[in-house]
Amino acid sequence: MQSEKILEMKGICKSFPGVMALQNVDFTLRKGEVHALMGENGAGKSTLVKIITGVYEKDAGSMFVEGESVHFRSPEEAQNSGIGTVYQEISLCPNLSVAENMFIGRGHSSLVNWKRMNEQAAHLLNSLEIPARPTQELSSCSIAVQQMIAIARAVDMDCKILILDEPTSSLDEDEVIKLFKLMRELKSRGVGIIFITHFLDQVYEISDRITVLRNGNLIGEYEASSLSQLELVSKMMGKALDDVEHMEKPRIMKHEQDAPVFEAKSLRSVSDIQPFDFKIWKGEVNGFAGLLGSGRSESVRAIYAADKVTGGETMMNGKQVNIKEPIHAMKLGIGYLPEDRKGEGILADLSVRDNLILAFQVLKGFFKPLSKKQAETFTREFIKKLSIKTPSPNTPIKSLSGGNQQKVILARWLLTHPQYLILDEPTRGIDVGTKVEIQKLVLQLAEEGVSVTFISSEIEEMLRTCSRLIVMRDRQIVGELTGTNVTQADVMHVIAGGGYEHA
Repeated sequence: MQSEKILEMKGICKSFPGVMALQNVDFTLRKGEVHALMGENGAGKSTLVKIITGVYEKDAGSMFVEGESVHFRSPEEAQNSGIGTVYQEISLCPNLSVAENMFIGRGHSSLVNWKRMNEQAAHLLNSLEIPARPTQELSSCSIAVQQMIAIARAVDMDCKILILDEPTSSLDEDEVIKLFKLMRELKSRGVGIIFITHFLDQVYEISDRITVLRNGNLIGEYEASSLSQLELVSKMMGKALDDVEHMEKPRIMKHEQDAPVFEAKSLRSVSDIQPFDFKIWKGEVNGFAGLLGSGRSESVRAIYAADKVTGGETMMNGKQVNIKEPIHAMKLGIGYLPEDRKGEGILADLSVRDNLILAFQVLKGFFKPLSKKQAETFTREFIKKLSIKTPSPNTPIKSLSGGNQQKVILARWLLTHPQYLILDEPTRGIDVGTKVEIQKLVLQLAEEGVSVTFISSEIEEMLRTCSRLIVMRDRQIVGELTGTNVTQADVMHVIAGGGYEHA
């Protein structure tokens, strides 16, 4: 690997109203290397990439490309300096040919030399061993090949630095192999590649060095060969290995009956998670643990049919049920608080009252509306019960804090008296006091016989709340941990590939 620096960033700072997104971050990319940029959600990866690509201007710090100081004010300026980016969502035109996608926007003449364009495209495709014809429609290519074509387009534009943002998230194993072959070819040509992914195994398969960010701060830069997966997970999560043994232990909430409240066998969905089996008993609190992108949310979305289910069986209380849409899950007594509170949870312009009674009204039927008096009674009952801070039931929910919005969504489902409640990141982005209140509520619900699946990026929070953890990595279940002696170190070992279980 060549040692010449192609990109150097020193003391990069970037803030937004109320948030310090990056604070004195250094980053160096060398020619002919694959450099993994790692960190959990909110670590600052996207902000750093947007500064490199000219989407954001840095507030402070310096940046050099091939030793020359640069300050990009637009993506076009970054592109002209040899920086290419391929995002998870492919930004090409599926109705155009492969060659047209590779050269669109590159010429200034109204006359196109089609023969020459197709010949140049064929040469580039062949040199990079991309299995596509210049004249075929892009939509006829697999997602993996489309990713490669997007990379080829960037490379042909005199790309010196290539940023790949989650390029493998929609690819199968064979397609990942092909993409990595292309990355190694570009690496041999001296292209510096920044690789962003949540798949730990892929990081170690293709990367030379790793930079870890956490909460906008640089945690460190490491040779991939000298940093174990366990150490990487520890640095991303912010817990030193000698600290994790002292976390609080979970309460045992599981009371097994003759049949689980909910059971899934070989469940799968359009989200590319591996088929999985799952059970939860009455009064149990369990959780899906794993890094962001591991498949935690996709698993519970399959259970609730928030994502289209493509196979498997589901049972409630020992009887087979057919859950194809969320309304089917609701009618069976399953409630779901989604990870994306603003996008999928609240109806921002509606009042606290209208948001709170929504699920109950759906189950009742819109042709049987609640009376204003009933709606007001229910709303005031749960405002008091959950200590929701709002000027009145008529206040638009968007005016409330994140924690109080989350309480309203919880109240929405509690009003339906669910048998089984799925909570995906219910405490993300809320203050510590409200987090504790929600954790206590979860344990109280379990004592009352409600089954709860609890997902959190904070493992210690799950250890305090869950009696059983299902551990996920690379969109499949890789382990299960139960018992009072489970520690955060145990969870990190399984996430990192340790692969042992507690009985």
